[in-house]
Amino acid sequence: MSNFRKWALALTLPAGALMLAFYVYPILQVLALSFTEPEPGLGNYAEMATNPAIRRVLWTTIEVTVPTTLLTVAGAYAVALALVQMPPRRRGLALFLVLVPFWISVLVRAFAWITILRRRGVVNSGLESLGLIEEPLSLIYNQLGVVVGMVHYMMPFAILLLYANLSDIDRSVIRAARSLGARRMAVFWRVWLPLSVPGLMIAALFVTIFSFGFLVTPALLGAGRVLMIAEYISVQITSTLNWGVATALSVTLLTAVGLLIFAATRHPALRSALEGGRK
Repeated sequence: MSNFRKWALALTLPAGALMLAFYVYPILQVLALSFTEPEPGLGNYAEMATNPAIRRVLWTTIEVTVPTTLLTVAGAYAVALALVQMPPRRRGLALFLVLVPFWISVLVRAFAWITILRRRGVVNSGLESLGLIEEPLSLIYNQLGVVVGMVHYMMPFAILLLYANLSDIDRSVIRAARSLGARRMAVFWRVWLPLSVPGLMIAALFVTIFSFGFLVTPALLGAGRVLMIAEYISVQITSTLNWGVATALSVTLLTAVGLLIFAATRHPALRSALEGGRK
């Protein structure tokens, strides 16, 4: 082994030790608790399969995650496509506006949506003043409010991911399509969109995984009526002290995310995008 490799290995040892101490060991503890609390066996996992409350929570998580992913990726793609078409100076301002939400606490954003969507909030008051509705709409403390808050939180991440992908598309391919007589919509559907598939897949994967573990936004905008898996785990640990079920759910969620990432990276388009990002 060369001196360079020895030094490289030595430099990675502290980081590896920290990873083992603060990440791997706690996960192993969670895994052990899921099989031993309150008694050894597979009882916690059996309860996950038979408990109707847990099945309802899992189904609610899927019902919220799917529209959140679709709306976030669609909206982020439109913004990212507009960004790559802008002049450099205007693009810099637009990217700044995209980054602004990163500096605002998730709590502040959630409470802002409560102010906007509540029965006497900005939206309902505006619609009533215009005569479009007679009674306030139920826009919050339900799945709609949770999806709105989660989409707003996820948009900057998805925009940046898709912007990086669209920026790498070779413009000569677009010019070649135009020179051959293709119209703008044909260029979009036959050139832009197919070349954007890796970025769309990465953004969708990121939003889906992040949505599985969402806690603060669903807890505030759902007000306990939209109980997702992360909040359910929190309740089991902090309120009911049901550590066995909570850790079993945590292990199941971690396994599902790991399998999802593994399956996604087996796709050639997504793998090529990830490899391209390392070059």
